Parts: sequence; C-alpha cells; structure tokens
Amino acid sequence: MTEAASPERLLFASTTQSFLEKEASLGRLRELHGAGTAFEADWWRRAAELGWTSLLVPEELGGGSVSGDGVADLALVAELAGKTVAPGPLHPVSTVLAGLVEAPENHEDTIESLVSGEVVGSWAVYEPGRPWAPLDAAVTATPTGSGFRIDGVKDRVEAGAESAVLLVVARSGGVVRQFLVPTNASGVRVEPQRSIDMVKTYARVRFDGVEVDGSAAVGSAEQTSDTIARQSQIAMILQCAEIVGILETVLDFTIQWGFDRHSFGRPLGSYQALKHKYADLKIWFEACRATTNCAVAEVASRSPAAEMAASIAKSYVGEHAPGMLQDCTQLHGGIGVTWEHDLHLFLRRVTLYRSMFGTPEEHNLNVYALTEQLESVS
Repeated sequence: MTEAASPERLLFASTTQSFLEKEASLGRLRELHGAGTAFEADWWRRAAELGWTSLLVPEELGGGSVSGDGVADLALVAELAGKTVAPGPLHPVSTVLAGLVEAPENHEDTIESLVSGEVVGSWAVYEPGRPWAPLDAAVTATPTGSGFRIDGVKDRVEAGAESAVLLVVARSGGVVRQFLVPTNASGVRVEPQRSIDMVKTYARVRFDGVEVDGSAAVGSAEQTSDTIARQSQIAMILQCAEIVGILETVLDFTIQWGFDRHSFGRPLGSYQALKHKYADLKIWFEACRATTNCAVAEVASRSPAAEMAASIAKSYVGEHAPGMLQDCTQLHGGIGVTWEHDLHLFLRRVTLYRSMFGTPEEHNLNVYALTEQLESVS
C-alpha cells in the first residue's frame, strides 16, 4: 500500500479500509450487480462523511485533507478502493470538484453539496466516436441574452444516470469553456450505456437547446484549459492508484494460491517456471506503483512535469495491468475463468480503465510530444 506515514494518515487509511471491507465487499459488489444498482446513495453519503469528498477542497470552502496533501490522501483512498473494486462515484465527483475549486465563484453551494455526499456530479468530457481529447469539444454553448444555450451529445459520462449535476466541456465563441448543468434541466436527456464493469455505469447525455444562466460558467475562458488539464491529471492518477490496489490484492492471492495447491507432493509455487512468472509479475507491479507514486507527487505539487508524469503512469499501468491479470487468471487454472471466482471482478475494472482518459497508445504519443517540446526549448 502507498505509505501512510503520519498517525493521522494511518488512522484515515485504517478507517477507510475497514469501511470498504465491511460496506463494499466483493460479495456486496455481486449483490449490487444482481440488483442492477451502481451504488447506494446512503452508502455514498457515509463515505463522504469519512472525508473522501473533501480532500481536494480547501478549508474555506468546507473541505480539508488529512495530511495537508489532499491529492495524495485521495490517491490513497482510490488505492484502498481497488482492493475491493469498490462501487461509488469517487472518480467523477473528485474530478468535478477538482475543476470547481479552481474557480469556485457562484458554485459554492454545489461544492458543499458534493462534499456532503448529498449530490453526485460527473464530468461530461467525452463525445461519441471521439478519442480522449478534452480540449476538442463539439458540444456548443451559444451565448444568449441571459446566459448560454448548450447543444450536442456527450457520452461515457460515469454515473451519469445517478448525477444531479454535470460539468460539461463545450465550445463557446471559438474557445473551450465548462458549464455546470443540472440533469433535470429542460432539454437534457440521459441514456444509460453498458459497461464491462460489474457496477461502474456510464451514460450518453443529449443537450437539446439547454438554457443555463451566465453563472453556470466555471471560471474564465483563459482559465479553462489549465483547469481541464488539472482535472485530467486527477482522473488519471486516481485510476492508476486504484489499479495499484487491484494488482497488489490479486498478486497476493494468486501467489498464495500457488503455494496452497500441490502437484506430485509439492506446492505449485515451488516449480521454477511459476517462480519466474511470479518474479515478472512482482517487477511489473513495483514499476506500476513507482510510476503512479511519482505521478501523484508531481500532480500534488502542481509541478511543470505533472502532465508528463501522469501520462507516463497512465501509459505504463494501462499497458501492463490487463496482461498481468490475464496471467493471474492462467496461474489459477480452470477455476480462474469461472463466474464464481473473484478474478474477473478485478479484471473487468482494469480492462475498463485501460481505455478511459486516454489509452496507453494515446499517452505514448503525448509523452513523445512533450519530450519534443522540452528538447526544442533546451
């Protein structure tokens, strides 16, 4: 697990882990899937009471972190959530808050509602048929006498059907802006989309002449690109941190399985071929954790290298994690591919995350472009 050095952070980590093990177990995940439910509103409010939603929010806006480093504390929550592939809107709510706190004017009430867990919000940034390109919006926000009229379609909006408000990326007057749009506004239509994950739900959202007033805009046009960059980095490191928690859990029970099962009087894990595979998996896992920890540190400090570090982590973790879980499935033998075994719960989440907020291939290209920029400057 990511180091939790201070007594306060250790207490926060143990409280979070206990809550997840009791209230978001793998058995509970299967029950939610069977009921066709993504998460329970009361469960999310209790999670918010533990401080999950306040970590990116400054104290003057009703937030506060445990260690003074809210990004690192939030990454710790995501990592612990990965151990039980927990349900809930941790990622979308955190990403929306990451944007709102950059320009909180007119949005203090929304921030308070999101922090309390009374309201769920999500980031509407993806568009149908388009890859990860947050600054390339086709949805339009046309100025009107009293505000803006929003038209277009967003998809892959996490927890869209459960959200009361969306932070919509749209093009207005030739520049990209963000707008807070209630999902119950006239002209908003939310259509559920299927997901490979057991409980992670997404939605396609259509905006047909949706009228919002001027206060719906988040920040100025000049702020927006930096705000979206910040939100993107938060989204990436949360995914990577959760995958680190998943990998640690799956590797632990896979290796234990190898030493619990015997062949010809010897534990399976004692055979050299399997030892080599375990060693490879351990090396890849430590590399995933190291690149993720580096990205968390860079994003937390708002370093100029934050974008590069986040893309490196997303690329490496996204490329290696699905194959690692496939290897763990094979190491379990026939039972590994059954519905009853828990392996597929973890594999589904990791496979989903590989493609969200940029694929490894897209981030490889981004790292190359950033490297070219640095070389041209030097």
